[in-house]
Amino acid sequence: MQHSMSAVLRRCFAFVILTALAVAQTAEQRAARYLDSVRKQPPLLLAFLRDLPKGGDLHNHLDGAIYAEDLIDFAASSGLCVDRTSSLLIAPPCDPCENYTAKPAAQCAYGDHVLYGQMIDAWSMRNWRPGDESGHDHFFATFDKFRLASHLHAAEGIAAATNRAGMDHLQYVEFMHTADGGATVQLGMKVGWEPDFPKMRDRLLAGGLKDVVVETSKKLAADQARALEILKCGTPEAAPGCNVTVRYLYQVLRGLPKEVVFTQILLGFELASSDPHFVGLNLVMPEDWYVPLRDFDEHMAMLDYLHGIYPKVHISLHAGELAMGLVPPEDLTFHIRASVEQGHAERIGHGVDVMNEKDPIRLLKEMADRNVLVEICLTSNDLILGVSGDDDPLPVYMKYGVPVALATDDEGVSRSDMTHEYLRAVETYHLSYADLKRMARQGLEHSFLPGKSLWTETKPMFRMVAACSANPANVGKSSADCEKFLSANERARMQWKLEREFANFEKKY
Repeated sequence: MQHSMSAVLRRCFAFVILTALAVAQTAEQRAARYLDSVRKQPPLLLAFLRDLPKGGDLHNHLDGAIYAEDLIDFAASSGLCVDRTSSLLIAPPCDPCENYTAKPAAQCAYGDHVLYGQMIDAWSMRNWRPGDESGHDHFFATFDKFRLASHLHAAEGIAAATNRAGMDHLQYVEFMHTADGGATVQLGMKVGWEPDFPKMRDRLLAGGLKDVVVETSKKLAADQARALEILKCGTPEAAPGCNVTVRYLYQVLRGLPKEVVFTQILLGFELASSDPHFVGLNLVMPEDWYVPLRDFDEHMAMLDYLHGIYPKVHISLHAGELAMGLVPPEDLTFHIRASVEQGHAERIGHGVDVMNEKDPIRLLKEMADRNVLVEICLTSNDLILGVSGDDDPLPVYMKYGVPVALATDDEGVSRSDMTHEYLRAVETYHLSYADLKRMARQGLEHSFLPGKSLWTETKPMFRMVAACSANPANVGKSSADCEKFLSANERARMQWKLEREFANFEKKY
């Protein structure tokens, strides 16, 4: 009997100790333990990551974010035709749907499952397999095929992409968007090339660029307003995308003639100086194509000159979206450093070839010192460059203290979303819950939203500003001093919202 009582007491004592330990654990620690417990159970891991607050997506091309199914709807509603051989959209008139005609209306795909599937495969990476066409070539070929639909339906595209971000528990997206509708191409070709940058700028401003700024702002404001209507924001039926804050990076097409590239870069600086929808600019199109390689130094010089005139405008650049064999070895050695030092990039996208740069360790330390964030695009790095796993430099950037944040790049073309970017990161690199939380925070810390940060420092730990540190986000209502600080700083408000979302998420564990 005495032995039985002792066993009961021991069990009770053990229960009390375990209960005390559980209570002593923070909510963050419990969430971290749960993540560790489901690492080898993909369905449970996916569910955990689906609900995880993810901060901001800083590398997201609007056209590439739209899923092919949505694009088919856009094309059908505009009466566009599709070339049955190439899946290229073309203007009407179209052939009838019957008898497998060469140029049927896009709406014919609704009754023709072969055509429907063909269009999705041609407009995305679905069902792509290595063979005669590389992942790189198939990926970039998609855009010309569906561009007519995305161009005619910018508002619907914004709504669709924003709503998927909301469903993904993102708070903030910066869409890259060439929003001028081709006006800069016409203006740049009309003005012509002038190698003297000040003269080139003066000619463009005198030749109509100010009008392009006004019209671009008007068009984007209208598209944004229409997107909110589509999402039913402000109504009881509001879609998840209504909870996402959207801003834009003007998207410069660096594969075009240099007079057009200069015109677009200048437009980007002007828009970001005058229109709060635009928070910066970025240069896009494949880094390995002939014109972007040939004119790379000239593009950096353009950015350097215009940054001197518009020093407050934010710049993010694709840099190092290259791999050995794609270009000659010498072209792998300087793009990232030049983008940071001469192009004034506060963030870079991809950064895959960093270890091929001259003195890469010094470059990594410089990026860490300058606090230059790398927008990590794991899925597209794999599909476009064939770089994944141990070959991707994500762990190297983290090792040297370079800030990183996951990004979707072109989730519609890639057939992915932010949750699966997190899933790939966790499964491939065994990232901890603290790593994921840091990445989400960095996505807002390095956003181009105006105002001060909620954080006084981010290395080695995130430390909150004094006005808000006494009332952390998981304690309920913030203090008067904190409310005053948040009301004056949009970036801090967004970061505070993320902390509240993390607190609510972690309570479940």
